[in-house]
Amino acid sequence: MYRMVPIRSGEAGNEAGLIAQLRRGALEYCVLALLERGERYGFDLVRQLAEVDGMGTTEGTIYPMLARLRRDGVVETTWRESPAGPPRRYYKLTPSGRQALKEFRQEWVRFRDGVDRVVSTK
Repeated sequence: MYRMVPIRSGEAGNEAGLIAQLRRGALEYCVLALLERGERYGFDLVRQLAEVDGMGTTEGTIYPMLARLRRDGVVETTWRESPAGPPRRYYKLTPSGRQALKEFRQEWVRFRDGVDRVVSTK
């Protein structure tokens, strides 16, 4: 069940809860966008997302998401030896993944612009 984050001015932690809600819907498409740029392994995705303000996430979120995206056919995987440590599973977009990302980008612009119009102070 969806629960709105209460908005109380000055409440400690409120910003983190709001960002978590916003991130939840967009995170998988951010992962697809990173994979569009090239194959990556799971922890590399976590590190790259952590570099973006508000997009930090954990392996506990990324790996189940990647497994679901694989089952859904939008990413595929290959195992490769690692220069340090055990072999790594690399993820890359499938044609279905590229199409899903294309559709998201189109809808995202429309959605973002609509939200901007509604919440604008002008």
